[in-house]
Amino acid sequence: MDYSVLVAAAFEARQNAYVPYSGFAVGAALLSADGKIFLGCNIENVTLTPTVCAERTAFFKAISEGVRGFSAIAVVGGLKDLNEGQVDFCTPCGVCRQVIAEFCEPDFKIITARSRDEYQEHTLDELLPLASKPKF
Repeated sequence: MDYSVLVAAAFEARQNAYVPYSGFAVGAALLSADGKIFLGCNIENVTLTPTVCAERTAFFKAISEGVRGFSAIAVVGGLKDLNEGQVDFCTPCGVCRQVIAEFCEPDFKIITARSRDEYQEHTLDELLPLASKPKF
């Protein structure tokens, strides 16, 4: 599958990142099984603990709207003043990987990108091989 549309949406979401402390802006675009895209950006807080990542923002938006089936997520990140093509590949943090594991199968696609045309495909199992999974 060509994930360039999903990557473009992640770059769009990155523009809304609130990162006054780290300056590291991340955008995510989550593709539901029915083709809807949910955007997320990271949102920092001065006390750090309430900070939320772009990936979790996208998942929480989708889940709060009743969506439970997902196909892929694109993630882009880098210093706020770096434009598309200047950022490097950015994978989800461990907490985000575990949230993804809660709602997705091991073959769920995680796309990391430097630009709309330069991206890498990973599976959840590659990035979190021994995930804790719900037993229900």
